[in-house]
Amino acid sequence: MNLQNLRKKIDKIDLEVIKLLNKRAEASLDIGKLKSKANKGVYSPEREREILKRIALLNKGPLNNEALEAVYREIMSGSLSLEKPLKIAYLGPPATFTNLAALKKFGSQVDYIPCHTITDIFTEVERQNADYGVVPVENSIEGAVSHTLDMFVDSDLKICSEITLEISHNLLSNCPKNKIKKVYSNPQVFGQCRIWLETNLPTVEFVEVTSTTKAAQISARSKDSACIASILAAKQYGLKVVAKDIEDNPHNITRFLVIGQEDVPQTKDAKTLIMFMIKDKVGALHDMLVPFKKYKINLTKIESRPSKRKVWDYYFFVDLAGHRLDANVKKALGELEDKCKYLKILGSYPVGE
Repeated sequence: MNLQNLRKKIDKIDLEVIKLLNKRAEASLDIGKLKSKANKGVYSPEREREILKRIALLNKGPLNNEALEAVYREIMSGSLSLEKPLKIAYLGPPATFTNLAALKKFGSQVDYIPCHTITDIFTEVERQNADYGVVPVENSIEGAVSHTLDMFVDSDLKICSEITLEISHNLLSNCPKNKIKKVYSNPQVFGQCRIWLETNLPTVEFVEVTSTTKAAQISARSKDSACIASILAAKQYGLKVVAKDIEDNPHNITRFLVIGQEDVPQTKDAKTLIMFMIKDKVGALHDMLVPFKKYKINLTKIESRPSKRKVWDYYFFVDLAGHRLDANVKKALGELEDKCKYLKILGSYPVGE
């Protein structure tokens, strides 16, 4: 078969693909109408996960699963925008890692609202100016993002999904490395690139700013300066890549949470984040953890934060395997509530890839 015939074959396949995509979109619109009548949100993280898992199982190649997932991410994004114009709040400005995480989850066919702070993201969702918010919660090197955890103390918003993003840090500038006098970036980013910076830029001043994109904006208009940010930020703000992948640990992953107004229905492969406060007595924390052992529930993370209301009073945040409606989880949480001063379920949601 010659080149012209192969191209005609592709054109014919494209015609069928377009017809099928529009049929799929029509079905999505019908689903959207049913959700609207039932007063349900249009975004279903449990259904999204189910679709992506099924696609991976059905895929026989030659396209790999990552390529197909990227295609379907945009298909689902387009379907969501047809059902309802979704608004997603994130830690801005554009080209931050939180922006990249939001794009990975929701695609390009929704409206994005950049926010100055994590507090602003919660506020936008609470006031219903945004349907969902994306906030960083944990980095594999630097640990928990304490500001995000603290916001859950007084907020009624629920966690409905999570996103994991591999982080690659790059030194960006419009001047040579030996001319750089200042480097701008987020405090956590400096911590993730400490060894490289000490080795390669030992005399340079490090200036902390609120985000990697803010750093790129400053660097783009400042002489003798650089920033640590994403490749997307380099393209967006006209900076050159001086050095790529300067993070000290190549396995640098940040976990983000999607926050919204509604709980996620019971689903397989779920995890739950809870927050509780213990009574002031010897062995109190041990007693709190006993129900989880009793009902064979795996705890994947435990983090403490000062309550900021009373000296030496702490909130404990615990990630556990399972959905809040699972029988064993319900029993464990029931017994925990009897033992602790205060218990709050922050959300049950599908485990991120």
